[in-house]
Amino acid sequence: MAGNSSLQAANKAKQDEFYTQLTDIEKELRHYTEHFRGKVVFCNCDDPYESNFFKYFALMFNKLGLKKLIATCYNGSPVSGNELLLDFGDTVDDPKKVAYKVEITEVIDTNGDGAINLADIQYLMQNDKNVISVLKGNGDFRSEECIELLKQADIVVTNPPFSLFREYIAQLVEHNKKFLVIGNQNALTFKEIFPLLKDNKIWLGYKAGDMSFTVPAYYEARETRYWQDENGQKWRSLGNICWYTNLDLPKRHEDLMLYKQYTIEEFPNYDNYAAINVNKISDIPYDYDGVMGVPITFFDKHNPNQFDIIGATESEGKGFSNGLWKSESKVAQPLINGKRIYKRIFIRRKR
Repeated sequence: MAGNSSLQAANKAKQDEFYTQLTDIEKELRHYTEHFRGKVVFCNCDDPYESNFFKYFALMFNKLGLKKLIATCYNGSPVSGNELLLDFGDTVDDPKKVAYKVEITEVIDTNGDGAINLADIQYLMQNDKNVISVLKGNGDFRSEECIELLKQADIVVTNPPFSLFREYIAQLVEHNKKFLVIGNQNALTFKEIFPLLKDNKIWLGYKAGDMSFTVPAYYEARETRYWQDENGQKWRSLGNICWYTNLDLPKRHEDLMLYKQYTIEEFPNYDNYAAINVNKISDIPYDYDGVMGVPITFFDKHNPNQFDIIGATESEGKGFSNGLWKSESKVAQPLINGKRIYKRIFIRRKR
């Protein structure tokens, strides 16, 4: 029990428990259906009692043509209320006190209503003892047994802990896994993440911006972006959420329409970087062939066939500017006429 207490204390301090809504998962995943046929999907931060990622893939198992669905949880979840109302039988007295895995290789319409629904999933998990098993460890995605499960997977889909995002992506890249995961836009310029984006090893999915999540009861009320629904469930919304992936998607190959003509008055040079400043993605000039500094939201529009990503401001990491920074300025933040502006990434048109 001491381990669980420590875990809950850590989660409380980091506030890593944000539970994704099924509608948000459905809206994003509909763009990737062709990637899943015949594949093993792993949701490695997902208690099936609460996870809508698990629910989505279990309900869509046959339609997507999955080979296998694996889900693991980290010592149970602090969220109350079990949507699936599952029962381990004689395995454990309280399934929320242990870490466990679920492995599904077949989903059958057991009630004969002509559709796969939650009742079919509930029946499968209550009656097939091969589906659910208790993990030896605590279910941490970094544990040896979870890494062994990761090795079986073709695609990983989940909402990992924000505080461990660097480690999480590094692990997926190390094991050469395809993935689609939720993260914060602040991670775009992390030293562990930005090089992957720059080298087109990962990119952003469709949704970027506001997203609402249910959160545990212990989360304290906030003045903004917080509410409780009629059932007392606490909610938080975040305005800087996006999906990170290395699954190809049509959006990534759509050209950004450019209509602005370059003028030195509208697009001044930085004092301390060999590039011009562009304040809005929609204002990128169509006739400028040099390096341009743009807001980090550019990643949401990036087509690697239209633009090269050259680097980012040195404020995000030493050497990130790829030689564009004038080090004698001794100021890493971009400057225009002595005035500091927000961080930028540097791009150049290919065509």
